[in-house]
Amino acid sequence: MNSNVENLPPQVLRLVYKEVSALAADPPEGIKIYPSEEDITELHTAIEGPEGTPFAGGVFRMRLVLGKDFPAAPPKGYFLTKIFHPNVGHKGEICVNVLKRDWRAELGLRHVLLTIKCLLIHPNPESALNEEAGRLLLEDYTEYASRARLLTEIHAMGGHGGTSGAPQDPADGPQPKKHAGDPTKRAMGPGVASLGNGANGSNTTSSSSSSINVVGKKKTDKKRALRRL
Repeated sequence: MNSNVENLPPQVLRLVYKEVSALAADPPEGIKIYPSEEDITELHTAIEGPEGTPFAGGVFRMRLVLGKDFPAAPPKGYFLTKIFHPNVGHKGEICVNVLKRDWRAELGLRHVLLTIKCLLIHPNPESALNEEAGRLLLEDYTEYASRARLLTEIHAMGGHGGTSGAPQDPADGPQPKKHAGDPTKRAMGPGVASLGNGANGSNTTSSSSSSINVVGKKKTDKKRALRRL
């Protein structure tokens, strides 16, 4: 989505900058603010899943986009973290009255963020963007909560936006074993080296047997010479 910085009047940009700075310095409870220095018209946030809901323990990334008609027109909200919720569409778009017919310029961004967090506590199935979630919420809350909890565990837990998915340093894993000793043994392998040792052993045995035979022959010849005398 394109930036609207150039489309907003300077006085509106100053008000937005002032409000975003105040939010970053003193954010609502359970909400973190990540202002963009390059584009003040797009505000990234992270909302902690409220306790007592299927979203508890999760952290849900979200963004607010201020259009060219802000503050006369409400901002648009999108969940970046996948969530199973009646009022959140499949592309992350958020349906809540404060972002539609109930919007007033004096409400401000803080009110918007608090309303979206409350939406995690009190979903509104009557204005559902996710029809399946809305139907389950009305007909089978246990199944709805189970589905919502499953997606929370998969997408909103375990360091989302943190270290999960980070490439692993090859040095952290097991390394191949290095052979020691003669490099020819590394190339030939232990089986060939053993075979060489076996051959050398056979040659040594043959040499010893030949030496014994020569000595025995000399003794016999000496005895025969004494008999002739």
